Amino acid sequence: MKFNHVTLFVSDFERSKTFYARLGLTVIVDAPPRYARFETDGDSGTVSIETSPGAPIGGGQILLYFECDDLDDRYRRLEHAGFVFEQRPTDMPYLWREARLKDPDGYEIRLYQAGENRRHPPWRFDVDESD
Repeated sequence: MKFNHVTLFVSDFERSKTFYARLGLTVIVDAPPRYARFETDGDSGTVSIETSPGAPIGGGQILLYFECDDLDDRYRRLEHAGFVFEQRPTDMPYLWREARLKDPDGYEIRLYQAGENRRHPPWRFDVDESD
């Protein structure tokens, strides 16, 4: 099984499309005023945004994680571009380095750098990865 995508319901299509494009995602589907889909660097998973009357919008339950090999540099570039972070790059007890911010609807975004610890932390179970 492979992950395909996650869709976020948003309150303002253009505002959210601009936010995610400025964050560094590439628009691959643009169907205003309702739907857009984005790719990340070299990944098969995608993120989409959608406006839908009555859909639940905003943070609380969803955290988006984007892995960045250049976390500290990316943080500085985004901060310089006007992004407001709730946490600057910080070494976390689970061996990841994370910076945190929110999108315009309150979805929490964590930009992180984990290296081998992303899939192989010291506490990982032994699993068969032949699939």
